[in-house]
Amino acid sequence: MKIALVGYGKMGHMLEQTAKRFGHDVVATVDVVAPDATVLVPAGDGKALAQAVQRSGAEGVIEFSHPSAVMQNIEALLPLSLPVVVGTTGWNSRMQEVAALAAQTGGTIMHSANFSIGVNMFYRIVEEAARLVDGFSEYDVAVWEMHHNQKADSPSGTALEIAKRVMAGCTRKTALVTDAFHERPQAHELHVSSTRCGTVPGTHTVFFDSDADTITLTHTARSRQGFANGAVHSLERLKSALDSGSLAPGKLYGMGDLF
Repeated sequence: MKIALVGYGKMGHMLEQTAKRFGHDVVATVDVVAPDATVLVPAGDGKALAQAVQRSGAEGVIEFSHPSAVMQNIEALLPLSLPVVVGTTGWNSRMQEVAALAAQTGGTIMHSANFSIGVNMFYRIVEEAARLVDGFSEYDVAVWEMHHNQKADSPSGTALEIAKRVMAGCTRKTALVTDAFHERPQAHELHVSSTRCGTVPGTHTVFFDSDADTITLTHTARSRQGFANGAVHSLERLKSALDSGSLAPGKLYGMGDLF
């Protein structure tokens, strides 16, 4: 497949290496500042971005940029009617807007808070644990995550996705709190806390705590390679599903639709 990469920072470089290792052709690397990108576009210039991708002849796009740029990039890429995998987080509140834009333009997006195959298995483990704990009111629940000090958003999109799945299984938790507490938490509140330090690729932990014991579930990423592998596999599967007709264009999909 001919792939265009939008965002050519550390992750973009890793995606390029991974895509080539998987047998694909990276026909464009697009960025606003990276000196080694094949195409530099002005920040916020959606028209220039769309033209760069079109001219490359790309058959699919992987977007890993920055939360401040992701919506402008999505708006520029959707009308191209190419399968687009978006790995940038920080736009959860605008999902409905993006879904409407996809339907309007016929473009297709695959998004995930985390493309790691291991993390997506972890989601399912957490879901089952939350359902089990829901029947025992003595267990409280909390989520904690830690990432490198260059990460722009907090909490991580992965932590928010974990929290969503905890709340779906543990019906006692009906309110999400991501700020610091300045009073005692209420029983219905699920606290998601964050730490930013050093070069940590990503650690996510769910605590189930009672007077008698604590159950701790943790996923620890050793490197970003798992994210890159999952993103490339996702684009492969998305394009194949669109080509075969098993998925329809003009929609916003999640990893559950492909894996």
